[in-house]
Amino acid sequence: MKMSRKMTMVVLMLFMLAIVAGCGGNSSTQTGDTIKVGLNVELSGSAATYGTDARDGALLALEEINAAGGVLGKQLEPVVRDCKSIADEAMSVSAALVGEGIVAQIGPLTSGNVGGSTPVMMENKIPLIAPAATAVTVTVDEKTGNLKDYIFRTCFIDPFQGTLMARFALDDMQAKTAAIYKDSSTDYAKGLAEYFKKTFEENGGTIVAAEGFVKDDRDFRATLTKIRSKNPDFIYVPGYYQEVAPLIKQARELGITAPIGGGDGWVSEDMVKVAGAANLNNTYLTCDFSAADPDPVVAEFIKTFKAKYNKTPNSFNALGYDAMQLLVQAIKDAGEPDPEKIKSALENIRDFQGITGKMTIDENHNPVKVGIILEYKDGVQSLKTKVQP
Repeated sequence: MKMSRKMTMVVLMLFMLAIVAGCGGNSSTQTGDTIKVGLNVELSGSAATYGTDARDGALLALEEINAAGGVLGKQLEPVVRDCKSIADEAMSVSAALVGEGIVAQIGPLTSGNVGGSTPVMMENKIPLIAPAATAVTVTVDEKTGNLKDYIFRTCFIDPFQGTLMARFALDDMQAKTAAIYKDSSTDYAKGLAEYFKKTFEENGGTIVAAEGFVKDDRDFRATLTKIRSKNPDFIYVPGYYQEVAPLIKQARELGITAPIGGGDGWVSEDMVKVAGAANLNNTYLTCDFSAADPDPVVAEFIKTFKAKYNKTPNSFNALGYDAMQLLVQAIKDAGEPDPEKIKSALENIRDFQGITGKMTIDENHNPVKVGIILEYKDGVQSLKTKVQP
């Protein structure tokens, strides 16, 4: 009999947990000269740009920390692994990292891949900090409402993103009508669309069209033609850059000039390469970070990042950097590199100054911090506005 995907996942998860248990379970308290930190990130596959960028930011932070003497008199030792943008692989990688004695894990980046890692981290009681997994269910169980005790994040969540863009469309764009064209194959995009619609309608706006596409779609012309006939004041396109970039290009080619908004899934250099700089004019996205932010903390980070990587950092670079710095703060507060004490310290983080803003970890392990809206101008992202929580 052919196993269902769900059953396969269960069997694989039990197998991995059995291996870890056989190795002695959670033996992650560090007693040597180094503290091992796992980086379980997407270095290949569909989310490779996200994972690679977050890794670069996290490793920069780690190098700075080690150069300044480390933490608690020990050097941080990164253990970097590629989850290949696959949830099953993320679970396998986490099991392997636990076996190597990590005290915490940073990554993966997407909500689905974090979900793959979560059972292993929960079973072994080792904290996971997700730099960019925005779904509400990353830290809270969808069915029970229970908190996932060992899962944290440095990004803001989908309800905040969707609400923020709806308020922007209403207040800044003076939109009375909007169309939603979302990625129907991801919880990420569906969550953003849900909260955009809720906020937009509750504040007097009208949704004139609600359409969907799925992963790997590349021809959006028929649906865009339907949306064009509704003449919306604003178009909301929550999704990932692989689909969004050609979608925006085709929208402009069809003569659609309305402002278009989206979320942090748009963050990629490929947006400009595929959509074209001119086509991205009058488009906006919610994000955690802007290189155009005049904050001195941001300016210093940009200078350091450019010196190492010879490029301007994006939000995933900044979120990876913040995830590592947040972990180090928790290790310091814990007083020893013990996963259980690190978890408790993370829960009590208050007013931590990150690159993506000053943050306090709330009761659901989410950071309370500023939100940013970026605007594309001739292919370059500029800071449109910052919204305090």
